[in-house]
Amino acid sequence: MNTDENLIWKEQSSRDLLKTAVFTVTERTSTGPDGQTGKYIVANAPDWVIVIPEEKDSFLMVKQWRHGEKALSIEFPGGVIDAGESPEEGARRELLEETGCTAAKLTLLGKFNPNPALFSNHTHVYLAQELSSPREQHLDKDEFLNFFKMKKEEVYTLLGTPAFPHALMASALGLYLLHEKQS
Repeated sequence: MNTDENLIWKEQSSRDLLKTAVFTVTERTSTGPDGQTGKYIVANAPDWVIVIPEEKDSFLMVKQWRHGEKALSIEFPGGVIDAGESPEEGARRELLEETGCTAAKLTLLGKFNPNPALFSNHTHVYLAQELSSPREQHLDKDEFLNFFKMKKEEVYTLLGTPAFPHALMASALGLYLLHEKQS
């Protein structure tokens, strides 16, 4: 009988290969269930947060340039959780920074690893409801984005098109849809 115990690798050592402003690339030496040792690359980054701001039949969305894609991307607000900040605090801060809104009701929908083969961090997804009226954005110095309302049905329809290339946004939307189904 197979058990999950025969799937677990044991880390022997790790060393940083490259430190950047957004993540550290680490080489991990691990021994597999069969006793063989291998070297594996992992990106260590702070946890991220995605906020789904809901207003009746619409979401508040942001549009910004994404360097990896070399294109504009429509997404839910979100970003890096700051050191010493809880995921909920990060969600509230990112919502305020990017849209100028606050949420009277914030619900954790779930968390996931962006790619467990390569990343060590997690993305926390929150539903923001009972939003205040938008005020002034408080963007980071290298952050340029527009925010706007978009009908939910339009977001569902455009998901996976060039305007919506961000896979984490699609995963967040999946958590939202599951929440809606269970409500």
